[in-house]
Amino acid sequence: MSERTGPGADWSEERGASDEGRRRSEGGMRRWAGPRERAEDTVSTPPFRYEGYHIDPGRGLLTCRYSVGEYRFTEQVTVPAEPGGWDREEVRQAARLVFLLAGVSYYKTAAPPVIDLGDTAVTDTEREFLRSFYLDGLAEFGYRNGLDLSGLRIEGPSRSGSAPGAAPPAGPGRPLVPFGGGIDSIVTAEMIRERAGPALFIVSRPGDRFDAIERPAAVTGLPILRAEREIDPQLLRSRDLGFLNGHVPVTGIISAIAVLAAALDGRDAVVMSNEWSASIPTLEVNGSPVNHQYSKSGTFEAAFRGVLAGSLGPDFAYFSALRPFSELWVARRFAALTQYHDTFRSCNRAFHIDTSRRLDHWCGRCDKCCFIDLILAPFLAAADLERIFGGHEPLADSDMTGASPASTGDDGSLADKFRSLLGTTPTSKPFECVGEVGECRAAALLAAQRPDRAGTKLLQVLAAELDGLPQLSTPAELLRPLGRHFIPDIYAPDDLLV
Repeated sequence: MSERTGPGADWSEERGASDEGRRRSEGGMRRWAGPRERAEDTVSTPPFRYEGYHIDPGRGLLTCRYSVGEYRFTEQVTVPAEPGGWDREEVRQAARLVFLLAGVSYYKTAAPPVIDLGDTAVTDTEREFLRSFYLDGLAEFGYRNGLDLSGLRIEGPSRSGSAPGAAPPAGPGRPLVPFGGGIDSIVTAEMIRERAGPALFIVSRPGDRFDAIERPAAVTGLPILRAEREIDPQLLRSRDLGFLNGHVPVTGIISAIAVLAAALDGRDAVVMSNEWSASIPTLEVNGSPVNHQYSKSGTFEAAFRGVLAGSLGPDFAYFSALRPFSELWVARRFAALTQYHDTFRSCNRAFHIDTSRRLDHWCGRCDKCCFIDLILAPFLAAADLERIFGGHEPLADSDMTGASPASTGDDGSLADKFRSLLGTTPTSKPFECVGEVGECRAAALLAAQRPDRAGTKLLQVLAAELDGLPQLSTPAELLRPLGRHFIPDIYAPDDLLV
């Protein structure tokens, strides 16, 4: 998958796994002979090693170094700061966490059974968190590459935990909101604006900015803190070098960089935009969850909060403002924010690393376009969505049968894409940041009841196919808070305070 360096709708390193990356493991953990040799060779994979990190305060630069076998990798993260900012202990702890989490991008090149932390000492809590981050965060990668990573060992020195700090302040702080330009982060920015004075946080590759993020960010009128993340260029040559390829939990890495940026700017909270359904697995394999959105899940959020409490202290808050809310709830809130309707764009193809292939409009064909159209359809007029999608609204597609995928090019039938979202086809839910089946079914049924949708044939066909199927969640249930969350009262929307 293409490297997405801003907090957009879906974090992945490269677009499309290589064929070689799908080789099956032997004896559980895959054996790797090195990028230039063949799978039938029997040399065991060398450990993945954390070589160390270096802070250059004058340049605002964090350099992280890793290795596996003969290969050396370097990642650089640049976060501007005032003089002396990097000298504070909480900033150095945040930099160490970036180093620990960013390693997952390079581990996956070979996926060896051992991770060697080198000289970097971790607490028991951090070691447990890191193992879960690798195993659960790479569950999709393992599934799609035919790998069993369950035997992973993390070796390296231990350190004692930090002493607890003082209680968090009672009043509103200075929150930082990672912003990707989609409906989730837009809703979060507007919610937090009502409670405190937030700044947006945007990550990009050096010298590159995504219009799909910058345009809605400008509409907010909020200040922006920026960071640049430069991955090792060898990752972009994975196919040529014979590396394994696939999805990694990039939102976790971006979360750590956001914490670093917040600490450098003297801010006391990072507010994410991960909703309730991000915790629901994409599928289960042999009883184990495979969640494309693991590092957006409540499980990750709770574990990362524990790590932050031990390294930065309890004064620092990390939480998702949308955790107890469904995508349907978010869509209803976004529908009222009409000032963003001409600028937001969650289309996957708006975030391509190759600028020549990056679209400046909705493609109207990808899974993300289909989902956004479906979830907004109950709350926005059909004419408004047709305008938003530039005359190519996915629900207006004329192919309702799914029998003529050639007519839609390489992407196949949009009818089948919607059926995958609705769970009415053997095809599993797409490996994308999209809502769960119950949310999608509720959205389709609500939208089909709108008078201006009576002539939307594809939507009516899809709604008819849902007739008699279990309604997993009612719209009323999905439009009120759901489940556990960590939102402090000072940031909570009215829905949580009644």
